[in-house]
Amino acid sequence: MSPPDWAKHAVFYQIFPDRFARSGAVEAQEAVQLTPWGTPPAEQGFQGGDLYGIADRLDYLDALGVTALYLNPIFASAANHRYHTYDYYEVDPLLGGTDALRALLDAAHARNMRVVLDGVFNHASRGFWPFHHVLENGPDSPYVDWFRIKDWPLRPYAADRPHNYAAWHDIPALPELNTDHPPVRDFLFDVARHWVDFGIDGWRLDVPREIETDGFWEDFRGVVKDADPEAYLVGEVWGEAPSWLRGDRFDGLMNYPLLDITLGFFGAGSLRDYSKAHLTFDPLDAPAFARELERLLALYDWEATCAQLNLLDSHDMARAQWILNEDTDALRQAVLFLMTMPGAPCIYYGDEIGLSAAGDPHCREAFPRDEADWDTDLLSFYQSATALRHRHEVLRTGRIEVLHASGRTLVLRRTLADATALVAFNAGTDAAQVALEAAALPTKPLSSAWPPSTDAPLSASSSPLPLPPRATRVWTTD
Repeated sequence: MSPPDWAKHAVFYQIFPDRFARSGAVEAQEAVQLTPWGTPPAEQGFQGGDLYGIADRLDYLDALGVTALYLNPIFASAANHRYHTYDYYEVDPLLGGTDALRALLDAAHARNMRVVLDGVFNHASRGFWPFHHVLENGPDSPYVDWFRIKDWPLRPYAADRPHNYAAWHDIPALPELNTDHPPVRDFLFDVARHWVDFGIDGWRLDVPREIETDGFWEDFRGVVKDADPEAYLVGEVWGEAPSWLRGDRFDGLMNYPLLDITLGFFGAGSLRDYSKAHLTFDPLDAPAFARELERLLALYDWEATCAQLNLLDSHDMARAQWILNEDTDALRQAVLFLMTMPGAPCIYYGDEIGLSAAGDPHCREAFPRDEADWDTDLLSFYQSATALRHRHEVLRTGRIEVLHASGRTLVLRRTLADATALVAFNAGTDAAQVALEAAALPTKPLSSAWPPSTDAPLSASSSPLPLPPRATRVWTTD
């Protein structure tokens, strides 16, 4: 089964719900003490962002060019990031509960905007009711096989002795679910189907490689696609993983390998000394970048390549602008690269207004309420970049090839039926001249598509192409 067509054309926006927008309409927040909005995220408190707040900001997201939302976990949890789920069938009351999700889905769908939820199915929390049942009843609990327990009594909170059950990354607060146990699988599949039936448009699956039960993800896909063949399934896999995108598990992956080389090329002169998981952010020149790009594009079938979730950062790492050491020119080129690549670009909330921070928890800061704290020029740029992608289908699903890679300059060609686009980057600080063979240009005239104010057409007589420092140029026939 091919990925859903809508995902290939989407522009995603990732939201950390506690930190995006607070509506003031959540009853459960009225009787509790929240951390003030904008408190430094290292303090870890609940700042009160909610799903009604997201619904209130759909005009903003629409104007940004967003067509799909990816929300970090929203189910009942005792953590602000909500990866510690204690009730998979309840939207967290502090987010507005299930009524707020209903309101958000209805408002988003009225705009043809999709909503994908974060599914955390490898581990739950110490407050998850089957785990509590085992804690109270020990080996007599009928739910004892839902977890991998080493000895008794259960020690989830002992300060002087280690916990004695399997836990994600050995964190006692995150007991792993025993997915080899059929009732656990049935439970998780029912959760997945329940929310698809409710109206969500897909799942982003947390740490899927941690679930090693044979056939789990194949069966999961079958359940979800039976409920909605157009549901999008994207996995959090940080490395290269062709076996996961053969049509029997996921539609796409979070494309961290592409993120790595993208920031490595466009930020080669300004990168901080930073690494994360498999990401090294090594500086790359254009030939090395082109080789890596072609290798990554060859890893997957074309349908899967077009359904990848392409990103520059996320809640699990430093923000792109911080990694680039506040080099906004490099950030803009990296954004334009994603907007002209196959695969759905994903904007991490606040990047478009200039948020810059080190890794978790700093990258989970509150979205500034005061527009005086926004980089409005950067916001206008993001709006124009998403409009470019939406305007030209060839930039979304056209085939891609490298025409030129030398020094700090790169030229790509996208083709779709009779449409052609040329995308040229000069990531260097010096002006450059790029010579293209006349055969590389289509017979139809190429009109300037970027920058938006440039009207000069491109023809065989235009070569060599002059590229100012840190410039991006896009020409299209459609």
